[in-house]
Amino acid sequence: MDIVALAGQVMPYITAAIGAYGAAVLTRTQDLAADESVNLGRRLLRRFLKREESRDRIESAVQDMAETPGDEDLVAALRGQLKKALAADPELVKDVAELLRTAPAGAIVANDGSQIVSGSSISGDNIQIGKARDIDIRRR
Repeated sequence: MDIVALAGQVMPYITAAIGAYGAAVLTRTQDLAADESVNLGRRLLRRFLKREESRDRIESAVQDMAETPGDEDLVAALRGQLKKALAADPELVKDVAELLRTAPAGAIVANDGSQIVSGSSISGDNIQIGKARDIDIRRR
């Protein structure tokens, strides 16, 4: 299996999980409100972290990415650590490939500052879309 391609395939899910939980993704065990993509990202990350030899470096890369979301250099650093772990462990490759087979249909596209909402329903007569700091919701 192509390690570079496999590392690239896991990144959208792990990035979604980090985007949803920040550095808490390393310790978060359950969140019933999380969507399938975020849950898959957490499962993938947990599998990578089971590998003791690379755990510290991957945890550090996740922390860095959570502290500075959208920094492409940090995304690349995490992807590099994932590739190293995959290259060193054929069993990890097999497990990650199996987890990816459970991926939800459709691609995840998340650009800098993107918010991903899945399976939600918004109703009422007032809807505002913008960055969290731009939203002011008041009840009458």
